[in-house]
Amino acid sequence: MLDEQTAALWETIRAAGAPRVDESTPADARAAMRARQAGNPPGPELPRVTDVAIARNDGSALDARVYFPDEPVGILIFCHGGGWVLGDIDGFDAYARRLADRLRLVVVSLDYRLAPEHRFPAAVDDAWLTLAWAAGERGRALPSLPLLVGGDSAGGNLAAVIAQDARGRGVEVAAQILIYPVIDARFDRSSYEEPENQLLVDGRLMRWFWDQYVPNVADREDPRVAPILGYLDGLPPALVATAEHDPLRDEGEEYARALASAGVRVSARRFEGQMHGFATMPQLPQSGALIDYIAEFLRSVLPAAR
Repeated sequence: MLDEQTAALWETIRAAGAPRVDESTPADARAAMRARQAGNPPGPELPRVTDVAIARNDGSALDARVYFPDEPVGILIFCHGGGWVLGDIDGFDAYARRLADRLRLVVVSLDYRLAPEHRFPAAVDDAWLTLAWAAGERGRALPSLPLLVGGDSAGGNLAAVIAQDARGRGVEVAAQILIYPVIDARFDRSSYEEPENQLLVDGRLMRWFWDQYVPNVADREDPRVAPILGYLDGLPPALVATAEHDPLRDEGEEYARALASAGVRVSARRFEGQMHGFATMPQLPQSGALIDYIAEFLRSVLPAAR
């Protein structure tokens, strides 16, 4: 059952009568998400926030925003959610500020390319490019601190993928923060169909997101699409947070168990009474509780955070 605050928020969202994302054009769905995010309170003021452009090999540039807190203990590459179709750094600005301020992390939030205009592997390539850029900029544009990767939903998928990619590519990742991540393209887990989970994001919408991002079903068995199919040994410590009423609950929890079975240090928690998306909704108390949980995890994996 949804907790009282989440149930009230869900009723407010439903009463607004916005069209379903999977019945809208990507442009209209993106505009609706921006409008909904605009109702959130702004994030805290920080000592410095800088926009950067990271050069791609084709001559184009990837936009990112870097948030600098006081006395940082690490650098977080943050990949936003939105089913690989929605979202941008402006819409997630308040959340990135909250993460930077509360966790004392330099947060690098990236505007990765979105589907269906840019399908797999464009978003993965942009996430990896940002991680590699941050590794190269330590001691220059960025402080010389441990690198972390993280994200929510589809962003959690990208973070899990680049955490796997980093092995053997000369980039050391200290930890991964996966918030109700998309981990697999199979839809056979019970959380996909449970009626009480068909809320802000339901099973039908997740299938639509996958069709935009990876329309070729055969490609969905690539570990850079479905990280649960990857080689998990030697990965950095992972935090995996799931929501009780979320189609993605079961795959996230299965990934946490798989990581632990591979010898990875894992901190996993199901947030009871919550729906998909709660992390970035500051009006919900469990959004703050999740940041507290991440802070506790960081104290266990980053010496400077203790």
